[in-house]
Amino acid sequence: MSVQTSPETVSQKPLIQEEWEPPMPPTDLIFDDGEPLESNRHRIGMNVLIRSLQQGYAQRDDFFTSGNMFIYFSSQQARNRDFRGPDFFAVLGVESTKERQGWVVWEEEGRYPDVIVELMSPSTANEDKGRKKDIYEKTFRTPDYFVYDPFKQESLQGWHLGTNQQYHSLAPDARGWLWCATLGYWLGTWEGTIDRETAVWLRFYDAQGHLVLLPEEAAQQQAEIAQQQAEIAQQQAEMAQQQAEMAQQQAETAQLELATTQYALATERQRAEALATRLRELGLDPDV
Repeated sequence: MSVQTSPETVSQKPLIQEEWEPPMPPTDLIFDDGEPLESNRHRIGMNVLIRSLQQGYAQRDDFFTSGNMFIYFSSQQARNRDFRGPDFFAVLGVESTKERQGWVVWEEEGRYPDVIVELMSPSTANEDKGRKKDIYEKTFRTPDYFVYDPFKQESLQGWHLGTNQQYHSLAPDARGWLWCATLGYWLGTWEGTIDRETAVWLRFYDAQGHLVLLPEEAAQQQAEIAQQQAEIAQQQAEMAQQQAEMAQQQAETAQLELATTQYALATERQRAEALATRLRELGLDPDV
């Protein structure tokens, strides 16, 4: 005989739902894909921007700048090996001395680059001004983005992220320079020789239009200033020596004039005494 139980007598077991957790970011990140830069000029141009910013910000310890370094910003991007490695980027308000193989956004409290510069080539121009620009605008929200082809002097372009979170083209000034509000520097061209290659390089200029120097340029400038100061000090020493010699000559001249005057007075006194003696010999009173 079967025993029937009412629904009330059946024990109700609560359903246990495991708490969902987002997938952890991958830890097998690659920081070197072995791909070289487009040319030696691109390599030099990248280093010029990095090293000059380090020199210009030498008194600060709250920024990081690098180039041709992988930036990881999402788990999907990292798993797909969809790397974004700007030729130059800078992040402000972060620890400068932290050791980094790449810029991993989730290890940097969600910070993205504040300034990016891509050094274009014919093979990368469309990507730099298309897909990459969209990522820097819509995902990175990078305030200032610039592109420049080291082999084309008139190729500098820049965008600033507006209040509507969209990029707006920056208008060049009369010199063809673009203002980077984030860094407080102009970006403009400069013709000269760096690392034995002569070209028109993309350089930083301060608000007054002075070139932001590379460390070796700053050292050379300091050496030239020190040399000039040494030459000025030498000139001042020589002038002081000349003035001392002139004062000595003037003192000797004054002493000679005094001696001459004293000799003349003594001679005149001797003549007067001789005349008085002669007059007395003649029986004349010299005082009359």
